[in-house]
Amino acid sequence: MAVYTHDELLALDKYFRINLVNTASGIRSANLIGSQNEASVSNLAVFNSLVHIGANPPCLGFVMRPLLVERHTYANIKKSGYYTINQVNSAIYKEGHQTSAKYVADTSEFTACGLTEEYRDDFPAPFVKESKLKIGMSFIEEHKIAYNDTILIIGKIEKLIVPSEVIGVDGCINHADLEAVAVSGLSSYYDCKYKDQLEFARPK
Repeated sequence: MAVYTHDELLALDKYFRINLVNTASGIRSANLIGSQNEASVSNLAVFNSLVHIGANPPCLGFVMRPLLVERHTYANIKKSGYYTINQVNSAIYKEGHQTSAKYVADTSEFTACGLTEEYRDDFPAPFVKESKLKIGMSFIEEHKIAYNDTILIIGKIEKLIVPSEVIGVDGCINHADLEAVAVSGLSSYYDCKYKDQLEFARPK
């Protein structure tokens, strides 16, 4: 059994520590965030930090790394006010992972990584055509986390696009039927397998 204190974690080799801490929180959803800059160049980047903020009103958040270098996704969202969230599936996880490479601002990751831009109903940000679950978002607010200078971006769900056949009678989405892929850390991908749906828990 390995046991690390906070100080021992900080003393580890940099890349070993990054991988250890990044994977300690378990597997998370893998999503591609699409945006567009002022020159109409599309941008696409994989994120594993999507979080549910609330259903009334419907909103989601994701965590942006510190702005120590140029962050195209952040700049595009702040300037345009719109972005998309596109679920990664088993058919596109390698292409999705490639979007984490550091491309220059005038290069579209859609083109560079072999994915297809899709524009729907005049929504101003690009969706990923190959993704089966897509969400159009508008920027609401951001919160800087002082402890490590990361930024929580919160957006309003403007458009939810999902195949009707994977939505249960209770509204729950079956992500296994979407062939959704999960990610642990920065580069370990997992298939999504349905296990069970339990009843709403009440005190016994």
